[in-house]
Amino acid sequence: MKQIVAFILLLCFGSIFFLCSENSGPSSNLKNQENLKTEALVNADNEFGIELFRKIAASDHNTENIMVSPLSVSLALAMTYNGAGGETKAAMEKTLKLHGLTSEEINASCQSLVRALSSLDEKVILEIANSIFYRNDFSVKENFTQTIQTYYQAVIRSLDFLSPEAITTINEWVADKTHNKITKIIHEINPDHVLFLLNAIYFKGIWQTEFDENKTFQRYFTQENDKQIMVEMMSHRDSLFYFSNELFKAVEIPYGKGNYCMQVFLPEPDKSVNDIVLQLNEDNWKSWMNNFNKVEKIDLQLPKFKFKYEIKLNDLLSAMGMQIAFTNGADFSGIHENAPLRIDYVKHKTFVEVNEEGTEAAAVTIVGIELTSVGPSEYIPFHVDRPFLFTIIEKETGAILFIAKVMHPEYE
Repeated sequence: MKQIVAFILLLCFGSIFFLCSENSGPSSNLKNQENLKTEALVNADNEFGIELFRKIAASDHNTENIMVSPLSVSLALAMTYNGAGGETKAAMEKTLKLHGLTSEEINASCQSLVRALSSLDEKVILEIANSIFYRNDFSVKENFTQTIQTYYQAVIRSLDFLSPEAITTINEWVADKTHNKITKIIHEINPDHVLFLLNAIYFKGIWQTEFDENKTFQRYFTQENDKQIMVEMMSHRDSLFYFSNELFKAVEIPYGKGNYCMQVFLPEPDKSVNDIVLQLNEDNWKSWMNNFNKVEKIDLQLPKFKFKYEIKLNDLLSAMGMQIAFTNGADFSGIHENAPLRIDYVKHKTFVEVNEEGTEAAAVTIVGIELTSVGPSEYIPFHVDRPFLFTIIEKETGAILFIAKVMHPEYE
């Protein structure tokens, strides 16, 4: 469905931060529970998420549907941030928009935010889980693990990374926390990997007013290249919050008691989704949120859809300011005092299904930490990880018995 679906779902997850209410601002639950520091964190997360999505939309020209969870990426990187120092820490603060917040304030605000997001609505499920898996022969600073356990309630476990069971264990955790909507996040563990930090989010919301399946019908959906495709279109008439300007018109479709909602932004006929994305920034977002008003008669038609999305975020996060974290110059001394560490990759996967009943969505973010080649070591590395020669000789005579070139080592 081109990028319309992508933009809808970004704003769906973005709306989680705002918890839609009668004035489209943060819900009373969030306001009552969060202090000013937590509100600053919410603003930072939104600003970060908007910039991240804009960069993904601008760079990914091969995928029709794009979906990210800013909350998932932010929480995974916030955990990682606790191990950063020096320039690396400053770069992560800049990228995550954490201006003026101390590490303790960031952690406490993340904890408060997750608590505030906990749903008390029987029609809405929101589950947030964190974990750290580290190599069993690698010692992680106790202060780091205690911080992650205290503020992020993370499962922390050592694994034998040389065993295939390690990959299975990590993927099983992901599948369990996303209700099997995402079943794999990792396919291999390289010899330099020592630590994986993961966040998983699962969301299931039942519409406040469910669509009648008998009113779902087939109709054409016109893509931006004017190509028409047939979709299953849900429909009902309802009283909804609505906002329009010269760029788009938008509605909020609430789940359950109304603390959570999906926001659908539809470009005006002479505009495109890209035009909306270009105007998507922190100031405009806040302005848009403040301009929704209740309209009694809305004739709503929304297509059913389901898709998955996956992206590696290294290049985008580097462009946003934290390039040093991926280099040999990274400082993650908060994780281990002497071991030279860097981020190998940040991978993000999402899933969504929208139907007459409601919405089911999941996201997983994994941060892989690896050893670099920089720093003192009492061992000289000898890693036979490329084509090589070998000989077999008789030492007293120096006779060569065998010599070989190995380009593709294989064992049966």
